[in-house]
Amino acid sequence: MTPTQEQELWMYRNMVVSRFFEETIEKIYMEGKTPAFNMAKGPIPGEMHLSNGQEPCAVGVCAHLNSDDIVVSTHRPHHVAIAKGVDLKKMAAEIFGKKTGLSGGRGGHMHIFDAQVNFSCSGIIGESVGVAAGAALSRKMQGKPGVAVAYLGEGAANQGAFHEALNLAAVWKLPVVFVIEDNAWGISVSKQASTAVKYNSDRASAYSMPGVHIPNNDPIEIFAKAGEAIERARKGEGPTLIEIETSRLAGHFMGDAEAYRPAGEKEHLAEIDPIPGFKKRLQDQYQWTEAQDEALRGQARELVDAAIQFARDSDYPAPEEALDKVFV
Repeated sequence: MTPTQEQELWMYRNMVVSRFFEETIEKIYMEGKTPAFNMAKGPIPGEMHLSNGQEPCAVGVCAHLNSDDIVVSTHRPHHVAIAKGVDLKKMAAEIFGKKTGLSGGRGGHMHIFDAQVNFSCSGIIGESVGVAAGAALSRKMQGKPGVAVAYLGEGAANQGAFHEALNLAAVWKLPVVFVIEDNAWGISVSKQASTAVKYNSDRASAYSMPGVHIPNNDPIEIFAKAGEAIERARKGEGPTLIEIETSRLAGHFMGDAEAYRPAGEKEHLAEIDPIPGFKKRLQDQYQWTEAQDEALRGQARELVDAAIQFARDSDYPAPEEALDKVFV
């Protein structure tokens, strides 16, 4: 399965938007947190997990999805949310804790929820697998169209919920695809130090489903393999487990000193940044020019700037609204 030129440009554009969005959020997040880092300070308090480097995992999969399809992401969700079509202005406002946010500022960046495009995420490790399997079961039982996609990290594949969800998805032939974003680090613990198998995709065989391993953070290969898995799910042939070797260019969270990384690792990751690599592909395949690239980046920057300005200009919820829309 090979993407069209239009699909490749869509993928590249969304990767660039995601990168600009996170670079902007990174700068704003640090406001008020220097010289002494204090997570509670600034316009965006709390933890912040950036997905820079993992953009291919989002666009290669979401290029095949439509509004009927459900995506459940992780605590590092921005790239997937953008690729699924989450409202960028409302997402920015949610991250800022504003009342115009997707959940009125109640969820923050780890609990983005947009019912309009069937996207959600969670800060709980491995939470996505059960939710996506349940969504797929709902679709199947009701005879409704749509597949479900669960994103998780390689560390989450060691959670019991991961194995339970894969087992039930296989038993019931659910239309669900499990996507592991293997960035090699579970917070500060390497995959080699935490996981008995070399590839988590090998675990698929225990549940009689295809297991696909994709090296090199390659958006074109992700597109091809994800397309096959999603088509399989749509045909009622059951789930697939996909493992993508990707790169976490930043720390686990903003403020992470990253002392656990081996010397030279971050420099190497910068050298294999997927966005310049995709740009080179467009230049080679479609004679993509610098002028075209500058125009695309300008449009992406305008989109991000408008979303950030909307968030900054929006009001905070009133204190008396704290118990609205919650179960008491």
